[in-house]
Amino acid sequence: MNLKSGQIQQLAEYSQFKNLKEFNNHIEMWLVEHKQEFTKGELVGLKRLVRFSAKIPGVCNAKIGTLLKAIHEEYHDHGISRSTFKRMIQKAIKLGIMTVHETERKNGSQSSNLYIFNRFPQNEPPKQQEMNHHNKTSNLSETKKQEIDKRNEEPLNLDHSFTNDRVPKPFIQLVKYFFNEATTIEEYWRMTQIAAYRGNREKEKERVLEIAIDSFKQLISKLKSSKKIQKPIAYFYGILEKKFDELYYAEIYEMWLSQQNG
Repeated sequence: MNLKSGQIQQLAEYSQFKNLKEFNNHIEMWLVEHKQEFTKGELVGLKRLVRFSAKIPGVCNAKIGTLLKAIHEEYHDHGISRSTFKRMIQKAIKLGIMTVHETERKNGSQSSNLYIFNRFPQNEPPKQQEMNHHNKTSNLSETKKQEIDKRNEEPLNLDHSFTNDRVPKPFIQLVKYFFNEATTIEEYWRMTQIAAYRGNREKEKERVLEIAIDSFKQLISKLKSSKKIQKPIAYFYGILEKKFDELYYAEIYEMWLSQQNG
């Protein structure tokens, strides 16, 4: 889709996010999932593009030259090349992180691109009309159609043994006793990764695992109490955030003590 640059007056209509906070949350989830697939230079370019997409959450119409200039200024003339930036864009498009539209000037020549960040896909059940869908041109008997529809409507619930290899086994072994579905276990671990990333702890794998296990045990204890929890995964994330915050402040306090004793 080519857009006329002179017609792009309301970029807000291309935004998929309610506000900047929601946009940042989705970017964090994208990075937790795919950060390792970008080089260091590509991540610099991606994060700069994210910052340029803050005014209208998730939408940027800046020229590549403008973005590269900002990077060079921030890193004191040690920025990234145009080819690195373009490789980052192609990876992001392939991964589904963003969509890019070309824009044209009134004379038909190409102008700056329109970068639109996409929402991180959530684990949602299929819509009812999709579950009931069948091929109307099929020559199968009505009975056979009903059997197929019935099978399609039955959810495919894979147990813990199908959990992604990226989820640590000790975490799987704990969670499976309470939530045995692979997708649920993966979602709890994804929340752990997001909380660790926001707390700058994503590289401390052993500590992150320890905090995740402690947090999940605390969640189960709360679930077994009389107090009802509407959204266990959200509650679990809240526990994680609190524990990472406590760890941060504990380290700050230790640094202060060492300075006093020094």
